[in-house]
Formats: sequence, C-alpha cells, structure tokens
Amino acid sequence: MSLSVRDAELEELMDDPACDPRRLKATLRRFATVNRLFSGWGATYRDRLRPALTALGRPARVLDLGSGGGDLVVRLAALARRDGLDVTWVGADPDPRSLEIAGERASAGIDFRVTDAAALRRAGETFDAVVSNHVIHHLAPAELRAFAADSLALSRGPVIHSDIRRSAAAYGMYAVAITPFAPGTFLRTDGLRSIRRSYLPDELGGALGARWRVETGSPFRVLALAHGDA
Repeated sequence: MSLSVRDAELEELMDDPACDPRRLKATLRRFATVNRLFSGWGATYRDRLRPALTALGRPARVLDLGSGGGDLVVRLAALARRDGLDVTWVGADPDPRSLEIAGERASAGIDFRVTDAAALRRAGETFDAVVSNHVIHHLAPAELRAFAADSLALSRGPVIHSDIRRSAAAYGMYAVAITPFAPGTFLRTDGLRSIRRSYLPDELGGALGARWRVETGSPFRVLALAHGDA
C-alpha cells in the first residue's frame, strides 16, 4: 500500500446504508472522544473562530456541515459559552442515521437538521461562520468545488474546513492510538481508510483554487480557509 497517491475509490464502511446500525451508533457516539484527541479543533476555535465571533459584537449563528453525531457542534458551543459568546449552532448532515445520535446531544441553542449545504443555500440560509470536520476527504475534486462554493455562499464570515492530512506517520500513529477506542465500532477501519482518501495541502489547494488558503493545522491536519460571500 502506498500513500503517495490519494485513494479516491476507497469506501468507508459507515457510509454503506446497510452497515451494522449498532456499530454505526457506537462509532458516532465515540467520535466525541476521538475528535477531541485528534482533530485539533481546540486550537482552531481559539485561533480562527473565536476572534471572528468576538469581533461581531452581537449574537452569532454558526453552521457545521456534515455534523454527523453532533460532537463538534456541542464542543464548540461549550467553548463559546465559556467565552461569554452568544451563538446559535446548526448541525447539518444529509444522513438521517446521524440525527438520532446528534439528537441525544441537542440542547438550547443547538439545532440538528437532516440537510446539506446545497439545500441550505437554495433555501437562502446565511450564517456568520461555516465549519466542517472530516468532510472534504469524502469528496472528489468536482464535488469538493461544489461543496466549497455552497459553503462560501452560506457564510458572511469565515469558512473553515478541517480534515486529515495524508501521511505514513498519520496512518501508523492512528492505527496504534485508536486501538483502545475501536472495539464494536468502525473507527479503526474507516479512520485508516479516511487517511488514505485524504488530501495533501497542495492537492487540496489545487482542487479548491486561488480563493482558498490551505494550511496545515498540525502535523496531521489540513485546513481550508476562506471568507464567505453571503
């Protein structure tokens, strides 16, 4: 197996509509721990999102695209509350199976919907910021450009798409680190497949175009950053 080329044809088990529902639910629930350990969103919130929300000087509205089980929305909402920010959060995911788990985490100021970026754009929705986590590696370049355009149209402020950065080091370290969390879930198999499907910074920048700035959020992360059109 080589990681020099993105494996765009590889499919993840949890994306199969017929996958084991018990393992899917366990995976979505355990993402809260895994994302906290590996996704780098604490620093991304502190350095990218919090300054933009603070500068508004008014209540804000933030969208998480591909929100899955809702753990990122809940984490960001807690960080914003700690900082005294008044934010309404919307988690959007087209997979209705995710809504059951996300609904367990819903609370005041957090709304989860079965929808996607294109549908929200058609409905005329706008937000003060748009984020996503672990979405872009699922998308072929043409799909990625459409997703990026929709996210820009939905945001009046920052757009932040965070994902895995493909590397042999990320693959090897994840294979070991995920072991305690993997039983009864798709976390190990799908996580390793996600790394094989993920973009390198130059690949992502080339797919998105000049409008976007692509940075490495950490040794194993990539961030696509832009300012919205809404």
